[in-house]
Amino acid sequence: MSAIFTFDNSYARDLEGLYLPWSGAKAPAPQVLRLNAALAAELGVDPEALESPEGAAFLAGSAAPEGAAPLAMAYAGHQFGGFSPQLGDGRALLLGEVIDQNGKRRDIHLKGSGRTPFSRGGDGKAVLGPVLREYLIGEAMHALGVPTTRALAASLTGETVWREGGKPGAVLARVASSHLRVGTFQFFAARGETDRLRQLADYAIARHFPDLAGAPDKYLLLLSRVSDGQARLIAQWVNLGFVHGVMNTDNVAISGETIDYGPCAFIDAYDPKAVFSSIDHNGRYAYGNQPNIAQWNLARFAESLLDLIDPEDSDAAIARSTETLGAFPHHYQAAWLAGVRAKMGLMKELPADLDLANDLLALMAESHADFTQTFRALSGVVRAAADGFRGRFLDLAAADRWLGRYVGRLAEEDIAPEARAAAMDRVNPIYIPRNHKVEAALEAAEAGNMAPFDALLGAISAPFAPQAGLEAYAEPAPDDFGPYTTYCGT
Repeated sequence: MSAIFTFDNSYARDLEGLYLPWSGAKAPAPQVLRLNAALAAELGVDPEALESPEGAAFLAGSAAPEGAAPLAMAYAGHQFGGFSPQLGDGRALLLGEVIDQNGKRRDIHLKGSGRTPFSRGGDGKAVLGPVLREYLIGEAMHALGVPTTRALAASLTGETVWREGGKPGAVLARVASSHLRVGTFQFFAARGETDRLRQLADYAIARHFPDLAGAPDKYLLLLSRVSDGQARLIAQWVNLGFVHGVMNTDNVAISGETIDYGPCAFIDAYDPKAVFSSIDHNGRYAYGNQPNIAQWNLARFAESLLDLIDPEDSDAAIARSTETLGAFPHHYQAAWLAGVRAKMGLMKELPADLDLANDLLALMAESHADFTQTFRALSGVVRAAADGFRGRFLDLAAADRWLGRYVGRLAEEDIAPEARAAAMDRVNPIYIPRNHKVEAALEAAEAGNMAPFDALLGAISAPFAPQAGLEAYAEPAPDDFGPYTTYCGT
């Protein structure tokens, strides 16, 4: 196969023994269903080459391109609080790494490419619906400015995969800054393989935090950097109404990117207790619980690093890592409040802003107000057109009292109303992947009609500006849509 990518495979080259070389399953009739041409260009790859028959074979996992070093990564993880010492890439392959047009190292990864030694009895395959869901949500998050893995392509394999009936087999080709997870560190820590753990940590520092390489406390600083990245990431999720749904430690990327879109969803009505995943029976990963779970996951990361932080004194290592993790709530709240100030158009930092934001959320919860539309309507208040905002609340008197406080707060800053409103419109989206639209797009795609998928992708790829003819994509689900449930799916 010709050189479609120019690979530079540092993980395979530098971390022998931390993975298993492997190849994808042969696909009967690989076909690129949708290609992210803009991302391909960013990677320095010719989109036409990827859509060729040999490119389709590569993207479906049926053949390895020249220069690839396909491998299954080893990792462990806490899943819903219970530790699994061996998980690993059971249905995925890291093909290799490329240096993109901006000089950044990026993983090229296949999801659904067949069984590996980590498959634990599964078939290693994926079906079209979940592949397209990850494509949609990842591109939406990218357009919203959230660090994320991204879909390069969704490909059909030409086979039927059985998941409560026959479904079209598919493979997601995705791109990430890396696929290093908290669970990757847990895998080697649980086995007491300190030398390999140190090798992994040094690699992670060199790849993601190179300025730490010579620091005496580099492993403690690694914990701090990963913690700060997670604080910023989860704050962005919460400020957009995003629910990941399966925040297991093997789904926490140390790069600070959102990874593994399974039973994810965006809230319509504001509800801190919102849960969509069919298997999250106790609300462990509920919308409002995500900051707490992030800190819990980081504590598991800290546990895996203790022997590196202080090899001679475990009590000292625990004390130092606990102090580091103790900063997480402050860093999270600072990131969240900065985000919500921007959503409300507040340029200064005043002490009363936290209460103002929380009181608005309480009003929204009482009225089941749509999260995305309510914040978008706030710029109308700034433009002296408050009806679109007021109309979202059942208790108009309470809403008006809040509005009085808000208008008074705006008066404390000498900023032209239109400049403020325009800034608000740049951070408060019109379009998100509404759950009913996502389901309709995936159902149509499985039936062979990609038009709803393409229309939804077009809307969410430019989320902040009104698009003529796409008004329906800004609306929450109709009443008859009912409670929404998502599934992990493969």
